[in-house]
Amino acid sequence: MFDQLGELVGEHERLGRELADPAVHSDQAKARALGRRYAELTPVVQAYQEWERTVADGDTARELAAEDHSFAAEADQLDKRRAELEERLQRLLVPRDPADSKDVILEVKAGEGGEESALFAGDLLRMYLRYAQRRGWQTEILDATPSDLGGYKDVTVAVKVGRRGAAASAAVAGAAAAAETGNARGVWARLKHEGGVHRVQRVPVTESQGRIHTSAAGVLVLPEADEVEVQIDQNDLRVDVFRSSGPGGQSVNTTDSAVRITHLPTGIVVSCQNEKSQLQNKEQALRILRARLLADAQQEADAQASAERRNQVRTVDRSERVRTYNFPENRISDHRVGYKAYNLDQVIDGDLDSVIQALADSDMAARLGEAR
Repeated sequence: MFDQLGELVGEHERLGRELADPAVHSDQAKARALGRRYAELTPVVQAYQEWERTVADGDTARELAAEDHSFAAEADQLDKRRAELEERLQRLLVPRDPADSKDVILEVKAGEGGEESALFAGDLLRMYLRYAQRRGWQTEILDATPSDLGGYKDVTVAVKVGRRGAAASAAVAGAAAAAETGNARGVWARLKHEGGVHRVQRVPVTESQGRIHTSAAGVLVLPEADEVEVQIDQNDLRVDVFRSSGPGGQSVNTTDSAVRITHLPTGIVVSCQNEKSQLQNKEQALRILRARLLADAQQEADAQASAERRNQVRTVDRSERVRTYNFPENRISDHRVGYKAYNLDQVIDGDLDSVIQALADSDMAARLGEAR
């Protein structure tokens, strides 16, 4: 383990020198890649440096304790801290998802339940937007199809780390927690387990008899791909334009601004109509297409990841749920890890950290088990 740590310290120092070179930042894609790797290595290097200091101080304290027993307690304390740091380093060195530092594209789709499902999809979107705001992330609605009562039939949003993202993550999760999760600054690291069918139990606004209904909405989370990671041949695309639909407004329903892109080799189809111009909608559609192509490439490279991602939303059916939101009991339950809490009002308002951390802890435990 410590041979590997020495190599990582050297890599961290090299990356620091490269990032200090102004010439590197002329290539923004390269600078982002270097910055991500530097951020990944920083908590490992900091823990290793503290371990080295603790080992040296412990050796000194034991030498002094041989002559003066008053140093024995200090030596024991340093030995305890050394063991804690070694355990922490083992956790930090567990192989992580290489996409953890990436931004994400998140899609929410109404499923069973008619208009109530669309309203719940809108509630989920608001929950994720508020969670992103708490962490200082930036969000951008790429495409949306509203429902008649103010919900969403489907909506796609880009979520990325903003200028305040790193500071907000540390403030919310704590520096130690951020280090333990590997790279908690990345949006994918926190949201990748949100994919699946989310079930709601409540009295819908459309219910006149006060009966509790169950409906569902599907969430799909994809790491956003950089242009350099996924290069798209324009000859592989069929681009169709059509008139936008939805609430009125300038250019809506009057011009062919909506765009539908079909990637011919894979058959993936992406539509966007949220922006006023055809060019803007095409750019948004290409962002979503790149994310889906990256996910497909990762699925092919890793059969296990493929099965997990395909199963995020097999069908937006109530029986396929990963999480239940029970409003009458104010209960939130995640069925994958047995998590249950009675603070649904806070969770739906964006206080998702405890739910997400339970999933992250379960994932880390599984990775530690595989590593050992």
